[in-house]
Amino acid sequence: MINAARRARPRPARDADVLAARVPGEARRSPARPGVHRASAGRLPGLGDVLLVLDELAVNAIRHTRSGDDGGRFTVDVSRDVAGVIIYVTDEGGPGEPRLRNLAELAEGGRGLLTVDALAATWSWTGDPKSRIIRATFPAPSPREM
Repeated sequence: MINAARRARPRPARDADVLAARVPGEARRSPARPGVHRASAGRLPGLGDVLLVLDELAVNAIRHTRSGDDGGRFTVDVSRDVAGVIIYVTDEGGPGEPRLRNLAELAEGGRGLLTVDALAATWSWTGDPKSRIIRATFPAPSPREM
């Protein structure tokens, strides 16, 4: 199912920078994060926001899907082109659906998608209980912002 979902994603333009990583679903720092930082160094305004959203989506994949089970994995794809940056995190699905939580019901956790919602221009998801793709976009800055 993951391969079928992966094919459904639009491919980046030929002049795009692309990073893809298949990551073990373990509760430790994502090995994709340093790769994103190296691939984008000096060329990506807003890198801090992109990395924070990547971290939140990786943690959500580990905590809320089968990607966090023994042997579980998730895939991170980051592309950058003239339009901006797109992050895709493909997980192994689970019983629930990604949703924004109400601030009133938050305890210690539950802020991951609120952070994604605040920092990304858009985010969405597609999938089913077997596989899910979360997408977050960051527009390229205007020439005046650079």
